[in-house]
Amino acid sequence: METLNLITPRLNIRHLVSTDLPDFYIYRSNPEVTKYQGFDVMTMEQSDAFIKTNSEKHYGKAGEWVQYAIENKETGKLIGDCAIKLDQYDLRIAEIGITISHLEQKKGYAKEALFTLLTFLFDTKNIHRVVEIVDVENTASINLLKSISFRQEGHFIENIFFKGKWGSEFQYAMLKREWDKRKI
Repeated sequence: METLNLITPRLNIRHLVSTDLPDFYIYRSNPEVTKYQGFDVMTMEQSDAFIKTNSEKHYGKAGEWVQYAIENKETGKLIGDCAIKLDQYDLRIAEIGITISHLEQKKGYAKEALFTLLTFLFDTKNIHRVVEIVDVENTASINLLKSISFRQEGHFIENIFFKGKWGSEFQYAMLKREWDKRKI
């Protein structure tokens, strides 16, 4: 089992721990933060259970989402979380997701965390393909993906029913060779 610990100039991407609960709950209970997410607002109890469950998960199990903390190195506070799921049938394909606290948005943390996840997946784990699914109304996430050279592959119309209505999603992806070419 692999413990993830990725360090950037401003962030530490690591496993969630029980002391993350107060900061985690602040943003996971905010309807604006969860608006485009596949999950709804969480209670304190749900947040606690989520952290406990994810603290026992490790990178590498096919078909399982593993959520990681995004910690501000300077303050030691949790400012968001990110997730990796390896494809159930092919461990060379990964899907990722990211959530940043409403108190920490528009500071470049999402881009820094995403870039670090991609570096880990492509350069360390030699993943062939990384996918990100995003709500078509989530322009901030769409712009973030485009800024890192993700390519839009699909537009799914009313393909998911969540939060009481049908939603549409875009699928973005990047191949390892595109990542390698981007770095030249």
